[in-house]
Amino acid sequence: MPKVIVLYTSLTGNTEEMAEAIAQGAKETGLDVVCKEAYDAKPEELMEYDGILIGAYTWGDGELPDEFLDFYEEMDGLDLTGKQAAAFGSGDTSYPVYCGAVDIIENKLRELGAAIVCDSLKFEYNASDEEKEQGKRMGRAVAGVLCS
Repeated sequence: MPKVIVLYTSLTGNTEEMAEAIAQGAKETGLDVVCKEAYDAKPEELMEYDGILIGAYTWGDGELPDEFLDFYEEMDGLDLTGKQAAAFGSGDTSYPVYCGAVDIIENKLRELGAAIVCDSLKFEYNASDEEKEQGKRMGRAVAGVLCS
């Protein structure tokens, strides 16, 4: 059975809530799903999963948050070929770059060979009920690709 990891970095809990919604959507398909914070994980763990969903909030002018930088940099050298992936995260539209961390993560996943299987999910501050439903659909979509 395919395994999925939903990995996230959250400061205020907004990205964590979305990670939980995404994980719930994937779990609804019957897959083995792990949801954990990036600081509790090692990049090599990604190799154990068929589906990889990574989320982070955007800091400053479109940057990755400091507490995610080590994990991000340590991803270099991984070969994620054959992995199905997607990115998600929260941001603030008052900044010039909205949800830039999501784009950075998606680009890294692509650079490492992962197939991006659905559009990234960006939301402002705390996700609305509709956005959380989009998160569940993202989880189900990745699971659907893995089970096809």
